[in-house]
Amino acid sequence: MEFSFSERANHFGLNIFAELLEKKEERLKAGKPVYDMFVGTPDFKPAPHVMKAVSEAALDPENYKYAIKDTKELVEAVQAWYERRYGVALTPDEIMSLNGSQEGFAHIAWTVCEPGDIVLTPNPGYPIFSDGPYLCGAKIVNYDLDPDNHYAPLVEKVPEEIAEKAKMMVVSYPLNPTCTCADRASYEKIIRFAKKYNILVVHDNAYSEIEYDGRKGFSFLSIPGAMDVGVEFNSLSKTYNLTGLRISFVMGNPDVIAKFRVIRSQFDYGMCLLQQKAAVAALTGPQDGVYKQEMAYQQRRDALCTTLRDGGWDVQDSEGTMFVWAEIPEGFADDRAFCFEMLRQTGVLCTPGSAFGSLGKNHVRFALVLPADKTKQCAQKITDWLKSREK
Repeated sequence: MEFSFSERANHFGLNIFAELLEKKEERLKAGKPVYDMFVGTPDFKPAPHVMKAVSEAALDPENYKYAIKDTKELVEAVQAWYERRYGVALTPDEIMSLNGSQEGFAHIAWTVCEPGDIVLTPNPGYPIFSDGPYLCGAKIVNYDLDPDNHYAPLVEKVPEEIAEKAKMMVVSYPLNPTCTCADRASYEKIIRFAKKYNILVVHDNAYSEIEYDGRKGFSFLSIPGAMDVGVEFNSLSKTYNLTGLRISFVMGNPDVIAKFRVIRSQFDYGMCLLQQKAAVAALTGPQDGVYKQEMAYQQRRDALCTTLRDGGWDVQDSEGTMFVWAEIPEGFADDRAFCFEMLRQTGVLCTPGSAFGSLGKNHVRFALVLPADKTKQCAQKITDWLKSREK
């Protein structure tokens, strides 16, 4: 039988991470080592008290039933977390759980967009920022991020005719993949822009707990006026190493949350109670591990960036996220070709920057998912290879 597939299904080619995984498996089958620095999956373990909470909850048969809604215990844990960590007071109607931020981005455009409505997304930016609204039928218009402007949004450069038609804007700092942070003044400008043109701002705050050199991450919702124009996604995946449990939240404007809740109720029966127990344990339990992990990521960043710079590749220090973003070395003209050649020559595998938009071209992203000593070894392998090419 021959099926006719939808335009949306045909829009997507092979995911770059799937392609890189194929390259990795080919090399491993050949008996050659691979140093995997392309997928942002933390190698740190969840805290013992979180694993204990999940283990105990798993023995209670009541926790296998439909949740339908967030428990009072979970909502209160999120409220306490945002008050303690960001100084943001939330009411229950300003909070809703998600099955991961990826799922949230796949559906939130339905709250404000009709087919063909414009959504502004960053270039470069993480793919789901554009792919999610596209799957909702929106028209994607990129706003370009300029490295000379520290990859900060230049909303004043969005054409008037585009701004007037835009219904939603995606913002995210610390930004994956550029690894840059934004100051409060940048958010104040975004809020003024959103109010002027009646645009919903959706902020992804996945990496506020992984910032370096004394930076302290903050919430978009802590900026005056943010609650009027937007919502924020926050995830436990990277902060608490719970990627597989898919625990995330959307918080902010209660009218948007209410409409988004109605939409999600059509295909979801609420976050599993086992996940809710894990989230409560993570948010209310000891937090010292979060800081220690942040310092460990910084050590890895230093090991990678310093070694590569000492070897002649001018790689800038990441300001935040669990990644490093770099322009490919001189002598190479294509980021994909560079990544595959580096894998062949060194065994180190990272992600081509073009996977994150047209302005990611000729850049690469390294994931800081190996211990500092191993990271330094990988950086030295890369340095030795690059130097050998100069001879």
